[in-house]
Amino acid sequence: MKKPLILVVNDDGYAAPGLEAMVSIAKPLGEVVVVVPDRTRSGMGHAITMGEPLRLNHYKTEDGVDYYKTNGTPVDCVKLGEKVVLRNRKIDLLLSGINHGSNSSVSLIYSGTMAAAIEASFDNIPAIGLSLQDYSRNADFTASVHYGRIIVEKVLEKGLPPYTCLNVNIPKSPLEEIKGIRITRQCRATWHEDLEERTDPYGMKYYWLTGYLETFEEDETTCEGALRRHYVSVQPVQHDMTAHQHISSLKYLEL
Repeated sequence: MKKPLILVVNDDGYAAPGLEAMVSIAKPLGEVVVVVPDRTRSGMGHAITMGEPLRLNHYKTEDGVDYYKTNGTPVDCVKLGEKVVLRNRKIDLLLSGINHGSNSSVSLIYSGTMAAAIEASFDNIPAIGLSLQDYSRNADFTASVHYGRIIVEKVLEKGLPPYTCLNVNIPKSPLEEIKGIRITRQCRATWHEDLEERTDPYGMKYYWLTGYLETFEEDETTCEGALRRHYVSVQPVQHDMTAHQHISSLKYLEL
């Protein structure tokens, strides 16, 4: 049987340890091609490159996997993978990550990792964004690889609903402490942010974004609630952002 074609992208760049963890998930399951940014592009959301040329360089082949890097964003990586590197080939699955840091709750909106998965879903390519609740460069990806492979194998076997991707978040817990997998919904939350003023070595002021996440829901049906109870959170995501439940209440605006 023909192996599934798997495109791997990320937002942490070509040198991120999470990238190799993601490739280790995909490699036994299909033909793998990697297209990633040439530097960290975290927090880019759904940004695309329009005002400058996109560059694409093949930088290595390792164990049958071809790696490409670009000066573009995570979403650009999907476009380049689909329209250039794998032109005229059907992509069976897109994997984005493994991200250093959670993309639960409202972080989903800012996430380059999830923007890449959502971009693939525009073209009805099954897609999964994987994130680990640990920002450290020395993060332990053992649990992420274990549960990531389970989820990827099942999606390759069963598929996903049309135009839908998965936002998978893995708790910062040892493998033996994770209780299992929960299908969740997005938690209501907000970032309390500040722009901390600092001074560079030349005496010039600059600002550094800081903040913390406040959640308003705690039950395990939400992404944050599941993570706090040591479950892997799997949230189905769609790109239709219409507030359908409010259409009828706004009919008074029609002329």
